[in-house]
Amino acid sequence: MDIPKFHETFIPILKVLESGETLQAREMYQRVIDQFYYQLSKEQLEQKTNSGDILIINRIAWGKSYLKKGGYIEFPKRGYVKITEKGKKNSSSKLTLNQVENSDNFLEFYNEENPKNDHIPSKIQNATPQDLIDEGFNLIDVQVKDELLEKLKTIDPFYFEKVILILLKKMGYGDFVETSKTGDGGIDGIINEDKLGLDKIYIQAKRYGENKVREKDIRNFIGAMSGDTQKGVFVTTSSFDPGAVKKAHDAHHTIILIDGIKLVDLMHQYNVGIQIKVIYEVKELDNDFFEGE
Repeated sequence: MDIPKFHETFIPILKVLESGETLQAREMYQRVIDQFYYQLSKEQLEQKTNSGDILIINRIAWGKSYLKKGGYIEFPKRGYVKITEKGKKNSSSKLTLNQVENSDNFLEFYNEENPKNDHIPSKIQNATPQDLIDEGFNLIDVQVKDELLEKLKTIDPFYFEKVILILLKKMGYGDFVETSKTGDGGIDGIINEDKLGLDKIYIQAKRYGENKVREKDIRNFIGAMSGDTQKGVFVTTSSFDPGAVKKAHDAHHTIILIDGIKLVDLMHQYNVGIQIKVIYEVKELDNDFFEGE
């Protein structure tokens, strides 16, 4: 028996979850192996990827990721997995990679993450090895950003404010001051652009799940900004409704809006809340070495 491709784990995952039970991800992985891949040899079960992950677990994890983006399973809380009604309807059928990638939920996810559709998985039949590497990295980046945004939506609101200030510091802005948690007038932090604090940027951070930032939120933020600054940054894990965008645009202050997608892009770029797991070396022939032959 060969180690399954990641898309070949779709049905086994759905079968394990079809009772509707909420399982811890690691328990789900083990059940899939015990029920569907018990014929694999000890060597196969211990085989690792170049980055050191157990290969069979890695394949099931990617299968889980695709099924989640396709709307077949959900993550009710961090580290747990549960089948959806859509998943139950497809648990007894042959679910192909093409079907999952072209499902409405899957396309909607990638359209939200990448409005230009830059990272939607492409057909690989005519792809070069470099194309496959690039696409693989793109898919991993999208997965990490998705997990990062989900994490930000569940952390303590006060710690979320600190995360934003740490990010701005990493982006090269000056020293920051956290405001008190009561009576702060809607201001969560202050960035001093210069050493003397003559030029300030006020920060507002809203950790929302699905609720959008409204026009009233922007109005209150502007009202909380004292007369010694004209600059503000409003950050949220969700998005801004049209009224909020218009209010920020029309304000006499300079108000920068950062939604959830932009936020995780910046955190990914400046390595805030993430870490480099492995570095791959791609080698090519050194023609200069043979110049003197």
